[in-house]
Amino acid sequence: MRYITPLKAAQGLGSAHSGTSHHWAMTVSACALVLLTPAFLLVIGKAIGLPREALMMYFGRPYPGIITALFVIVGMVHFIKGTRIMIDDYFNHTARKVAIIVSVIFGWAVIAAAIFALAKMAFTTIAI
Repeated sequence: MRYITPLKAAQGLGSAHSGTSHHWAMTVSACALVLLTPAFLLVIGKAIGLPREALMMYFGRPYPGIITALFVIVGMVHFIKGTRIMIDDYFNHTARKVAIIVSVIFGWAVIAAAIFALAKMAFTTIAI
């Protein structure tokens, strides 16, 4: 006996009406991270040991800057969604709300700091 109505089966929605979309968002971001992680590691590997001026010029170039930005953005959005699930499972009431707010603020702060740093390196390279 099925406990799902034909309408819910057609829409692909569970009882919370958001589980399927959240699952797909996590799957897509995980697949993106599978591709971005090796590229990011190569970018960082080439940057290790460079002097400050060369490092600024290196991350001012499009490929290293874009790969780093994409890795940070996709990784932190994946982090925010993943921590939301863990927080929902292990926290209750006010602690849940506070933990969700803290994790979202932390995630977006990391994204903002990384994008600011990359933009500053890119514009410093232009000024040189």
